[in-house]
Amino acid sequence: MTTQTKPIELYYWPTPNGWKISIMLEELGVPYDLKLVNIGKGEQFEPSFLKIAPNNRMPAIIDPEGPGGEPISVFESGAILQYLGRKFGKFYPQDERKRVAVEEWLFWQVGGLGPMAGQAHHFRQYAPEKIEYGINRYTNEVNRLYGVMNRRLEGRDYLADAYSIADMASFGWVVSHANQGQDLNDFPNLKRWFEAISARPAVQRGRDLGKEARRNLADDKEAQKILFGQRAR
Repeated sequence: MTTQTKPIELYYWPTPNGWKISIMLEELGVPYDLKLVNIGKGEQFEPSFLKIAPNNRMPAIIDPEGPGGEPISVFESGAILQYLGRKFGKFYPQDERKRVAVEEWLFWQVGGLGPMAGQAHHFRQYAPEKIEYGINRYTNEVNRLYGVMNRRLEGRDYLADAYSIADMASFGWVVSHANQGQDLNDFPNLKRWFEAISARPAVQRGRDLGKEARRNLADDKEAQKILFGQRAR
């Protein structure tokens, strides 16, 4: 089993994408140092952060004990989860068939559930004009994706049978299901899965990380300008 002597640096803000990595680190039980990146103040654009996260998005990590004992930085939540899973040999199986299943559902979240839920949040919560087409488009797509998860979870406890990085990736995007216009009672298998993961102590610690810094952005117009008005720099 790989051990970690020097803490991993976690560049983070308490959002569904940030929770993926805080939950993984808590589940692994490895030491890490929290580096808050206040996305409402534009700290994601600071040159020092862009060196490790060129897409100016958190989360990102620096592992001082990377391959060959040399430091390595990793950006993009899915890549970070895979890196940590490989390094520590947990929540990311080595058996190829099992690993493929985990990767299928990990990338399903990265390419589908996360972006669509994010758009549903935007049009339902933040858009200055209530655009019915946008609200319906993304609310309905999230509903479809919840249905996909619900069918997948029929007769199995987790997305890839055993608890894995695929579950950690999707969990945070179901937390705010009500704001996405969804009722978990319509998806009994998904609800059972969500409640089981919510009860895990490491998940609770990961979700609580930095929560005192998080605030409701619905009325913070300056933060919205930074978050929703970004163009090439």
